[in-house]
Amino acid sequence: MHPLLFNSLRFALGALALLPFATHKSKLFRPAKASWDMKLFLLGFILFIAASLQQIGMLWTGAGNAGFITGLYVVFVPLIGLFRGQKPAKFILLAILFAVTGLWLINQNSGLDASFGNLLVLISAIFWASHVQMIDRLTTRHPSLRLAIWQYGICATLSLLLWMATHILNILPHHTAHQSFSAALRAGIIPVLYGGLGSVAIAYTLQLHAQKKVAPAPASIILCLEAVFALLGGWLLLNEKLSLQSLGGAAALFAAMLISVFSAQKKISPHPVSNNL
Repeated sequence: MHPLLFNSLRFALGALALLPFATHKSKLFRPAKASWDMKLFLLGFILFIAASLQQIGMLWTGAGNAGFITGLYVVFVPLIGLFRGQKPAKFILLAILFAVTGLWLINQNSGLDASFGNLLVLISAIFWASHVQMIDRLTTRHPSLRLAIWQYGICATLSLLLWMATHILNILPHHTAHQSFSAALRAGIIPVLYGGLGSVAIAYTLQLHAQKKVAPAPASIILCLEAVFALLGGWLLLNEKLSLQSLGGAAALFAAMLISVFSAQKKISPHPVSNNL
């Protein structure tokens, strides 16, 4: 399945799965201000760029490389925050050092060469960091479900349009088989369901709601624990062996999370925070 088609299907599924839970409190189609509506589009556009670059980059690089490089957004989040006037919390730099070290230890078996795929994933990490910062800005203005459904829908639509354009113009990457839509869907139905319901509808939406009370830098460090759960999942579900190196990386990531959580708390926003889903 082409990466853009995969993204379109999973984000569309994530948006549709949330629609039954959208109530009048979410004010889904009642924009407050035109400027904020543009920021909703911008949030979906940033998500589209980040997800597209990451998935396309994985055509030329391995999952281990992509996992480590994507995790580098933990460094970019506080750097972008400096332009927003955010002062790094005490010990946050130490937590970032632990996080990067942990990611490196877990994914060290994958060689990091200067490949085109690694470059695309690195650029995507910058957009993932921008996405975390944008969420921090918009969660004070909009209910979580409204943000979630809008950004997923925008990302799905843009992914679908770009996939159709590349398909019509016959400029698909040579790595991707030229399969029909129905054949691709049959072959990738399980990853699409998991990506749409588990990753998008549940995980991304919980991130949106949680960032109402968690600052961007510690939030990005906590999100790096996905590498630890991937490690444990491989051990429990795929019978993969756990090396001392990998366990050391997991320990470093847990240390980074503890340091960030106990050293930084989100400052009270001057704007009223909407706790509604």
